[in-house]
Amino acid sequence: MNDTGNESHQWESFLLVSYLDHLRIEKGLAISTVASYRGDLIGFFGYLRQRGLSRAAQVGQELLIEYLFSLKIQEKLSERTLSRRVSSLRSYFRFLKWEGHIEADPTEFIDSPRIWRTLPSVLSRQEVEKLLGSAGRGMFGSRDRAMLELLYATGIRVSEMVNLSIEDVHMTKGYVRVMGKGRKERLVPLNRTATKWIRLYLRSGRPAGHGAEGGGRLFLNRSGRPLSRVGVWKILNHYLMVSGIRKKASPHTLRHSFATHLLEGGADLRAIQEMLGHSDIATTQIYTHISREYLKEIHRTYHPRG
Repeated sequence: MNDTGNESHQWESFLLVSYLDHLRIEKGLAISTVASYRGDLIGFFGYLRQRGLSRAAQVGQELLIEYLFSLKIQEKLSERTLSRRVSSLRSYFRFLKWEGHIEADPTEFIDSPRIWRTLPSVLSRQEVEKLLGSAGRGMFGSRDRAMLELLYATGIRVSEMVNLSIEDVHMTKGYVRVMGKGRKERLVPLNRTATKWIRLYLRSGRPAGHGAEGGGRLFLNRSGRPLSRVGVWKILNHYLMVSGIRKKASPHTLRHSFATHLLEGGADLRAIQEMLGHSDIATTQIYTHISREYLKEIHRTYHPRG
């Protein structure tokens, strides 16, 4: 590679590092997300080198379409993966334009491949009642019941729940302070039933004398250390089996069930969006599809010609 090629490569490497720092520091994206974007872009830069190109400013819309077409045909990537590649490229070129490194954004008129979104699995209200009712007994019963009640009462992510401190739960005022994706804080209402079980857990079920090891976290394992996401998943699976629910479910299923049951009860979609911590209302709108499926099931079950 000649000196000009080396300089171009070094400049593109500098821009990539600057962009990744922007994602991590300014936008607050998770390390795993930043790593995915980095991998997508490195793959794209490799394609550019094969075409004899070395700078982002040389990229046009036609070249981008050819690249995406090659991913679809030659690498046989799924539409979901292709969509993420488009998102990575769009975000990168928008950054370059914003910083003044390019004059035109070649991704401006490129649409993401259509993704057929699968409806997330939800538990019925009766199944939720059976699940919650199966917890509450034994040495760790109050912890497990408090944990499951909290997930269903608030719809928070399991990663958000395991990071809750005792101070994040304001039981008298009836809300939980949650730190969500992108370090965005939100307040989520807490119902009386969940509050009752959390109080019981703190009084009699939470390991005593483990303040330092637990780091002030609300939910601890039997060793007095913060409960992990895997730990929550194992606990949930145990109670699914105990309650006789054969449906495949995860902690995220309780989040989906929370949103779906609120919508079925007449809650406003914007309010659900706020409680779930979705930045885009389009993400929350998937629950309207679930609700329609529920209505169709009710119609099939109870209509005389169903």
